[in-house]
Amino acid sequence: MTFHVLTIFPEFFRGPFDYGVVGRAVKAGRIRIRIHDLRSWTADRHKTVDDRPFGGGEGMVLKPEPIFAAAEEIFPARSERQKIVLLSAQGRLFRQRTAMELSEMDEILLICGRYEGVDERVAEHLADEELSIGDYVLSGGELAAAVVIDVVSRLAPGVLGNRRSALAESFAGDGLLDCPQYTRPAEFRGWKVPEVLLSGNHAEIRRWRRAAALEKTARNRPELLEGTAGAAATESKD
Repeated sequence: MTFHVLTIFPEFFRGPFDYGVVGRAVKAGRIRIRIHDLRSWTADRHKTVDDRPFGGGEGMVLKPEPIFAAAEEIFPARSERQKIVLLSAQGRLFRQRTAMELSEMDEILLICGRYEGVDERVAEHLADEELSIGDYVLSGGELAAAVVIDVVSRLAPGVLGNRRSALAESFAGDGLLDCPQYTRPAEFRGWKVPEVLLSGNHAEIRRWRRAAALEKTARNRPELLEGTAGAAATESKD
């Protein structure tokens, strides 16, 4: 899988992908990350990438010309397994389910917004998807791009030593948060690990983890308990 990142700050990505799961995946050749400087596709000597918004208002807007030129050069003949994603605060919320969909692609181009935003014609006529990583406004799409790459990379074949571990994490499978995890020591400052986890009874442990995941989801993210998960939570209280 190859990730392309289109940005006006290519230096931002010096370091973030050198560590952890993503760093190991890059070194092993499981994924590739290509950083592209948007200014390389400008035609004037000042390498202008933005302009004032029509209709007035604060801030500057990224121009469509260099973005279209860059995307069309990076993907000269786009296939169904190549996707262009615009990262913006106006996009659909990026979720684990979205990451699983993106992990089926061969190549993904992530366009990093900046300033007041990106000319709407990019979202309407170039991008396949407009995504936001949360209900807040970042200074630019670079942090969002790093998040998307990290999340999607974990789902690529061979990146995690045990692919089942990705399926057992928060938001995977039934959409619940992951269950609480504990390790040694069994008692720390008077706080003990739940006895069931020390019992060796795997059936009981599975039941406990399911119930604990439901309880934690209800406490921290109750909006996730809709549909199947909500019904399961109701049943667990009966």
